Amino acid sequence: MIKKALLNIILTVFFIGIAEGQEAVSGLQTNIILKNTVSSYTESKSHAEDTLELPFFDDFSGDFVFPDSRKWSDNFAFINDTYSDKQITTGIATLDALTSNGRLYETASSIVFEADHLTSQPLNLNLPATDNIWLSFHFQPGGIADLPEENDSLTLQFYAPAEGKWYSVWRSAGNNYPGFKAVTIRIDKLKFLKKGFRFRFINYASLSPNLIDPSIVGNCDQWNIDYVLLDRNRNAGDTIYADVAFRFPLRSLLNNHEAMPLKQFKEIYTQEMGSSISVRYRNNDIIPRNVTRNFEIWNMYDNVLSTFFTAGATNIAPGTSVDYDASHYYTFNSGNDDSALFRIKSWLITDDFDPKENDTLVYYQHFGNYFAFDDGSAESGYGVNGLGSKNAMVAYRFRSYIEDTLRAVSICFNDSYMNSNLRSFDLMVWNNSDGRPGNVLYSLEEIMVKQGDDINGFHTYGLPSPVPVKGIFYIGWRQRSETFLNAGIDINTPHYGKQYYWIAGNWNVSQITGSLMIRPVLGPLINTSVNEVKYNRNNTLRFWPNPARDFITVDPGDLQDTQYLNITIYDLQGRRLISVPWSEQLDISSLNEGLYIITSGRNGISAGQSRLVKMR
Repeated sequence: MIKKALLNIILTVFFIGIAEGQEAVSGLQTNIILKNTVSSYTESKSHAEDTLELPFFDDFSGDFVFPDSRKWSDNFAFINDTYSDKQITTGIATLDALTSNGRLYETASSIVFEADHLTSQPLNLNLPATDNIWLSFHFQPGGIADLPEENDSLTLQFYAPAEGKWYSVWRSAGNNYPGFKAVTIRIDKLKFLKKGFRFRFINYASLSPNLIDPSIVGNCDQWNIDYVLLDRNRNAGDTIYADVAFRFPLRSLLNNHEAMPLKQFKEIYTQEMGSSISVRYRNNDIIPRNVTRNFEIWNMYDNVLSTFFTAGATNIAPGTSVDYDASHYYTFNSGNDDSALFRIKSWLITDDFDPKENDTLVYYQHFGNYFAFDDGSAESGYGVNGLGSKNAMVAYRFRSYIEDTLRAVSICFNDSYMNSNLRSFDLMVWNNSDGRPGNVLYSLEEIMVKQGDDINGFHTYGLPSPVPVKGIFYIGWRQRSETFLNAGIDINTPHYGKQYYWIAGNWNVSQITGSLMIRPVLGPLINTSVNEVKYNRNNTLRFWPNPARDFITVDPGDLQDTQYLNITIYDLQGRRLISVPWSEQLDISSLNEGLYIITSGRNGISAGQSRLVKMR
């Protein structure tokens, strides 16, 4: 998704090394996850209630990208679980300098400007002041993203319904406070104690005035908000909550990869499969609490429960965070040869009075046709720029555990200010030489930077001539200018020495924290026979990404002639939903979330088929 966690250093660039042209990290000009989700949010917004009753509570857990429209009236904030490493419960609301469409505000400048809002739905506060009504929340400047400047601020305002006017009641200037800080504000003024009361947070942000390279300009001045509670019968010290909750999301159960091709996994599953499921949760209460931890893995393609186990019950001391590894060895057994999808679920059983929204985590483990180290969420932009970087190169190390074929390379390129990173580059593939990129196996010259329209902003570059691979190989690019190409980088996932850059004649291990969002797409071995390739209904139809949201790229594979070839998508009941002539890109945005069968054929003869997972 986007999406989809920001180091997001805007304009102020951190340089590493001794040459003038160096690695750099910048903020995001665009949030792909927001851009792709805004239309569906607009449709759901109409379901919000007119006036809410107390209590009002939101810890931003759950499967949301925008604020829950039942509680909030706008969609500027980005709901995520990756922009901070210190949140109270899983899910935070991040206010930054990007619109609800995921793009930098048109009013953005080096002068402080009004950026994101987070505005509540109308509330019924037609109550006496003696009811002791308090609003509390936790906030964090920057997180793992860009710290607000001294002149920036997070402001809280209250709405007086009878006057139709907003009043500022609290403000925090930009600072480097490392964690979340609790705030409590009493609501006792008569002008606020009305039906129709609202409150809102506003981010006042500013761009750096030191603009050197517009391709580096990106998102800035993040504020994270968590655990918002408005209720009666409270006091100024009421910041402790009777709640046991997860703090961070589940991640891949594989030892070394976020995702990998199924046939590759089957070759090395004994060394790749993790022996435990890791969860992190916290007792936010002032008394010890008892919690039971449950886990299950569901085979989505076969629609069967693969495994269920409980890690038992345990007591947790008050105010304590727990990092727990639930020992359980599971090999993701699948009868399929091409792809598989597993849903991993963990949930806590706690007291009935606990909020339940933050007691469940879900993660999808996907085995398709690509390797991935990143988690699919670009928190920052990466590149090499500066004097002498015209021919700079960037490479990421992968390993093929069987003889395979590199069919394409997917790269997440961020949008840049004024589209200044839309330059040409050379797509490169190298072999291994003493732990560094060696000889060039393949180069696709003068291709353009393109921002992807599919989930999380990946664009897939198909290779006209597929490359056989086995063992260690590297994929990346060679620049044709000194422009910062601004590729996505996942700050939450270390690269563990697999990421390199070349400048001034030397390959160097990247000193940037995080993993470059680049993925090799693999396929069947190259057919070297001179015999005609026959149609076979058992052939696998190759396409990417999978899962997908809006578009997929279809690979004709060994079929030399795609004329009159049709692509058809069926649901699991056999109903034909889409049938179109073959094209490189297929629009699937009209499909509902779920599992589908996609086939290719000509004159009633099947040329291949596969499963398609449609995401929201």
